[in-house]
Amino acid sequence: MKTTLSKSILLGLAVGDALGVPFEFRGRGNLERHPVTGMAGYGTHNQPPGTWSDDSSLSFCLAESLCGGYDIQDIARLFLKWYNEAYWAARGEVFDVGIATREAILRIKSGEPPTSAGLNGEFDNGNGSLMRILPLLPFILKKGDHEIVKIVTEVSSVTHRHPRCILACLILLLVAERLCEYSILEAIRGMQVRLRDILRMHPKLLTQKQHFDRIIPGNSQPKNTDNFHIPLKDASPQSIRSSGYVVDTLEASLWCLLHSSSYKEAVLKAVNLGEDADTTACVTGGLAGILYGHQNIPQEWLNILARKADIEKLAEMLEAKYPNECVKKI
Repeated sequence: MKTTLSKSILLGLAVGDALGVPFEFRGRGNLERHPVTGMAGYGTHNQPPGTWSDDSSLSFCLAESLCGGYDIQDIARLFLKWYNEAYWAARGEVFDVGIATREAILRIKSGEPPTSAGLNGEFDNGNGSLMRILPLLPFILKKGDHEIVKIVTEVSSVTHRHPRCILACLILLLVAERLCEYSILEAIRGMQVRLRDILRMHPKLLTQKQHFDRIIPGNSQPKNTDNFHIPLKDASPQSIRSSGYVVDTLEASLWCLLHSSSYKEAVLKAVNLGEDADTTACVTGGLAGILYGHQNIPQEWLNILARKADIEKLAEMLEAKYPNECVKKI
């Protein structure tokens, strides 16, 4: 099966985001008693069905900027335009902004360079750059390790500059890159192999490896990727956290893909984890879009997705700039 990469990413993340918006901050126990089964509306943010949040808005700003080439100043400009003018908002309103993202954008507004706008303290490791990083994938495909690390560092640092956030974004993109052709298990194994070499060359990122031990376990991994261990695969649902912490979001999203067999099942599993439901489902949805293709996103969800035609047009522009097909081998 062949599918368009950019369209799969953008529609995949937006649908996941929209599924989660009404249930953001909802406790898992409540969702276990009343599970989400489809696209709903209102709820937490009192928005109509199909409304996506800042997660998708900033993803679309990144995608639009990349259509004109890579320019970190322009990426920051569009983030600021979103914040000030509701540019790329679902329905002309900015209704959900993360604290760290808001602070970084205000720093940019006051003249701070984009690559140093994001905070980098131990308590600044939210998921605000992870949630918007996937549209970078078509641009970085086939680039070398050093260049990828540089680009991911810059794009994350606009809002989140701590090396833990940067490493989370890097892991996500390296997994996503292989999902074009392989299963989620094979994609994680391939990421582990490539990341091992990258971390040797980037000591700041290496210092954060311990925080991702359920995704990239210790140094004793065998060279034969068939025997690679992925502790996350065997993790119980109770051990999966769905908070706004960047490691939690990355783990939860990968766990949802490891324990599902369709786009629909993956994103519903993500939403029903509760808490930061929109972001977990947004990241899961972007990955699941790549893995299963945009053709497998339920049509009834797409039919009520806000600004669907605009998203598809943006995806076509991104695809024209960085043409990539995913050829599935799963």
